[in-house]
Amino acid sequence: MINFSEIRDLFPQINTMVHGKQLVYLDNAASTLKPLKVIEAITKHYTSEVSNIHRGVHFLSESGTEKYEQTRESVRNFINAQKREEVIFTKGTTDSLNLIAHSLGSLILNEGDQILLSTMEHHSNIVPWQLIAQKTGSKIIEIPITESGEIEFEEYKKLLNPKVKIVSIVHTSNSLGTVNPIKEMIPLAHEVGAKFVVDAAQAIAHEKIDVQDLNCDFLAFSAHKMYGPSGVGILYGKEDLLNLMPPYQGGGDMIDIVTFKQTTFNDLPYKFEAGTPNIAGFIAFNEALQFLENLNLDEIKTYENNLLHYAQNELKQIKGLKIIGTSPQKGPVCSFVIGGVHPNDLGTLLDQQGIAVRTGHHCTQPLMQRFNLNGTTRASFCLYNTKEEVDYLVKSIHTSLELL
Repeated sequence: MINFSEIRDLFPQINTMVHGKQLVYLDNAASTLKPLKVIEAITKHYTSEVSNIHRGVHFLSESGTEKYEQTRESVRNFINAQKREEVIFTKGTTDSLNLIAHSLGSLILNEGDQILLSTMEHHSNIVPWQLIAQKTGSKIIEIPITESGEIEFEEYKKLLNPKVKIVSIVHTSNSLGTVNPIKEMIPLAHEVGAKFVVDAAQAIAHEKIDVQDLNCDFLAFSAHKMYGPSGVGILYGKEDLLNLMPPYQGGGDMIDIVTFKQTTFNDLPYKFEAGTPNIAGFIAFNEALQFLENLNLDEIKTYENNLLHYAQNELKQIKGLKIIGTSPQKGPVCSFVIGGVHPNDLGTLLDQQGIAVRTGHHCTQPLMQRFNLNGTTRASFCLYNTKEEVDYLVKSIHTSLELL
């Protein structure tokens, strides 16, 4: 059994004081805090292990390469990819989605083809597809969502046809918390010949994801939302598709032979990894992966779900407060509005009381338009948050409303 109170001691930032108050960090959907082992791994690299990788024959280069590639194997194991070649290192979820949109899109999209996206997608899973659609003459089709914030599944099935080449869907909404029925959606897309992309940024730290079980074609996520460093991302892709796709960027490490007449490209995964990467970040990411591997993701999911339900029940008692996103299947995200109160005003007053929440449109403007909102206040939870912090959030909202 996980001792969640002891886990808090592993995160030094939890003890930070904000405006003279003990920090209550409820902005985990934007980025999680980092355990000490991750921080120490970065420090160790920059104090005693600096060297470029993949190119040197000296000790530091070979040692750095070994540690860097060990992270790839850890990722492969964490998501149960079949081969290490299917794990591409990127700068983050956004970079991964841009890579797929550009490389896969340029390969398979033609005039009149369709890309299906849901209303709840993050801008990172909309704009890259818009860019490639403009270049290829293809068209984005919106999958609508219900008032509770769930994909209209019957409408999704109706939209599937042979013109649909790509379906790209968020696993767990960063604004609503909705967990989408990805596993049921994927085979339906495959039936019409479409490739299925999963944005797993909000899900990867909260439940076990098995890419072979899902049978998705691509999956993208970021280290910084799972207790790792920023500037570190993963793209999983099926080997046969990655081999067919052209490189996204050109430069060092992704080449085989370069002449002024022609360039041949490196094997997977390096074909998509141009230039010197965030070496320290990827080495430290392995510590974050080991941190999660040493815990039980099912226990984490249960703990976070209980915390979410407690928070939603307590928040609903506040007069005028409405929760946006009421699907029974949710990740630990609670977005809400309060009649007559601007989210930014509430967020500012909560900050003065030491509470970090996110306010605004959360990079999901089409979703906000769907609900006729300018923005929401979002509290997002993870394994180091507590019911006592929820109680303090509720108390602080009451204090803020009195001030307003």
